[in-house]
Amino acid sequence: MKNLIFFLLIILCVSCRSEPTPKPRAFLRLDYPQPKYDTVVSNLPFSFEKNELANEVTDIKLARDEKSISINVTYPSLKGTIYLTYKQITEETLQPYLIDAQNITQKHTQKADAITEQPYMDKINRVYGMFYEIGGNAASQSQFYVTDSISHFVTGSLYFFAKPNYDSILPAAQYLKRDIQHLMETIKWNN
Repeated sequence: MKNLIFFLLIILCVSCRSEPTPKPRAFLRLDYPQPKYDTVVSNLPFSFEKNELANEVTDIKLARDEKSISINVTYPSLKGTIYLTYKQITEETLQPYLIDAQNITQKHTQKADAITEQPYMDKINRVYGMFYEIGGNAASQSQFYVTDSISHFVTGSLYFFAKPNYDSILPAAQYLKRDIQHLMETIKWNN
């Protein structure tokens, strides 16, 4: 019996050399392909480039009032969609559309941790606008508008097919943020 107790004490001493340390939390690593862009060819009043990762842009609808056009750029593998709306404007209707685009973004302040504004200006192609990055568990992580200030106005919003959980969708939101900025930079008005 003494030998058994002695043997157990040796095992206990040898096995308890260091304190157990907690392991860090593991996070899913998501690697997305380098974006490759194609110009969207359609009968829209503007053209733009979209990532090949997105479906072909075929969901183009004229609104009931026939004053706006809806375009969806869908990313099935990321479970997200960039919703675009085009409106033809005049000098008189520009200001209400700008206010509306800003108000839609500000509605996310209830759930957002922060909203960052990034102005955009391309004088050569007459494209001026604003990109909004929305942090936190808001419904949309990115929104933008662009206009030529004379006759064209486009708004866009990014939404995912999932309950907003900022930590979970952050890698996809960051990837699509770059696509949205590329889309803004490649818009050209068809006159």
